[in-house]
Amino acid sequence: MNINFTLFSQAIAFGIFIWFTVRFVWPFMIRAIEARQKEIADGLAAAERGKHELELAGKRAAEVLREAKHQAQEIMAQAEKRAAVMVDEAKASAKTEGERLVVAAKAEIDQEVNRARENLRLQVAALAVAGAEKILRREVDAKAHADILSSIQAQL
Repeated sequence: MNINFTLFSQAIAFGIFIWFTVRFVWPFMIRAIEARQKEIADGLAAAERGKHELELAGKRAAEVLREAKHQAQEIMAQAEKRAAVMVDEAKASAKTEGERLVVAAKAEIDQEVNRARENLRLQVAALAVAGAEKILRREVDAKAHADILSSIQAQL
């Protein structure tokens, strides 16, 4: 065997192999590589979109949290105002009730004073009759002298 012929046949076989590879195998490999590159690019783009959406979600969450805190503060302020109003209403109600109780107590006291005066008048009238009876040394008829006794009661 000749080195030239072997070298030449190996070169032709290598050329045929290259032509076969370029013609039939290479397009499949290029398509697979391009598909893989597309998948990687899509994955990177999706990751970038996810990162951006995560940032937006974080901003939205912070905004929602700020709004919730603001609403909570407003609710607390309203509750405090309502509590103050309720305390004021309770004070006013208690004051009104106290005044009503004082007026009722004064009226009851006035009634008791009038009853006591009336009792005192009757007792004084009885004492006056008893005193007059002792002075006159005779019995005074209360029915017969009712006009005189009522005028004495009125003067007392």
